[in-house]
Amino acid sequence: MHEAPVIMLGGFHLDLSAVLMLFVSMVIVFVVCRLSVANLSVENPGKFQNFMEWIVEFVQSIIGSTMDMKHGKKYLSLGLTLILFIFVSNLLGLPLGFITEAHKPEMIFGHVIEATKGLTGGEHAEILWWKSPTADISVTAGLAAVVFILMNYLGLKYNRKHYLKHYLEPFPIFLPLNIIENFSKPIALAIRLFANIFAGEVLIAVIIKMKYLGIPFLGAWQGFSIFVGGLQAYIFTILTMVYIGQTTIHEEEH
Repeated sequence: MHEAPVIMLGGFHLDLSAVLMLFVSMVIVFVVCRLSVANLSVENPGKFQNFMEWIVEFVQSIIGSTMDMKHGKKYLSLGLTLILFIFVSNLLGLPLGFITEAHKPEMIFGHVIEATKGLTGGEHAEILWWKSPTADISVTAGLAAVVFILMNYLGLKYNRKHYLKHYLEPFPIFLPLNIIENFSKPIALAIRLFANIFAGEVLIAVIIKMKYLGIPFLGAWQGFSIFVGGLQAYIFTILTMVYIGQTTIHEEEH
């Protein structure tokens, strides 16, 4: 069983592999975006510029499917950040997994990792350093929490009267149910993204243990995992825009 190194910071348990991979994801997204605008040209755009233009148009279509672009254009940067960051994060655990083995208890940043008996009888622990950050529930919960805070803040800022009124619709007795529905949105966002990516990485780990027999299955599953990673980034982004549209735009405006 893989165990991640943990840092104790101010009473919090921080997964070192998740923190490391979040940093890697941010660097990759920054480099891709920087390269796409390095040599902007109208007459002869480069490959990176064309790629980013396609991504921008794709995100615009996502926003346009959930709200009028007159209201939605201000959320273009948010949509681009979410889809690029989540897509890159989803794929980081696919090419390789960096795992070290310990045959006796090891202390890493004050956290003791115990060696346990394996199927062969020997004691060892597998310490996971490289994975998709979105395969960690704390990361996806953090992303979902940002969306939750943002959608409610924007609802109060741009649509306060109707935003507060919808909690009492269709009847005031539905207030508890509407509050539960509001809190269920970030929970569903976090669990859906985490479950899909975590399950994919678990299956990859199982296939790798098959060694030579698992090579053809590994190639096929990694190809499918790229599709799943892109799909989950798309779903997270479009649901974010749907939730923002629901809280900020009154139905009469549609």
